[in-house]
Amino acid sequence: MSEYIQVLTTTENMEDARKIADALVDKRLAACVQIIGPITSTYRWEGSVQRTEEYLCQIKTRRDRYAELEAALAKLHPYDVPEIIALPIVEGSRDYLAWIDDQFARSEP
Repeated sequence: MSEYIQVLTTTENMEDARKIADALVDKRLAACVQIIGPITSTYRWEGSVQRTEEYLCQIKTRRDRYAELEAALAKLHPYDVPEIIALPIVEGSRDYLAWIDDQFARSEP
């Protein structure tokens, strides 16, 4: 099992994505959040197919931070049912993974 994960979520606008990114990094729940967009999402919601423009947040963190990160995302996110999925990071450069660890080792923000 990988100790590093990437969590994905989407937001309706850049402002919400930045708010989420800032809060997660500030609370040391994420080492890094990359915001990509706009992207187009197609999905079924309340019985009809929707197509919307969204922003994708790629959140780099450790598996041991996931439960707290998910709870924070649920509070921060404006969607009724936000996408919150975690993918394992199966390989990565030692320097980058050490940098992720270092973000959680520091005691001061």
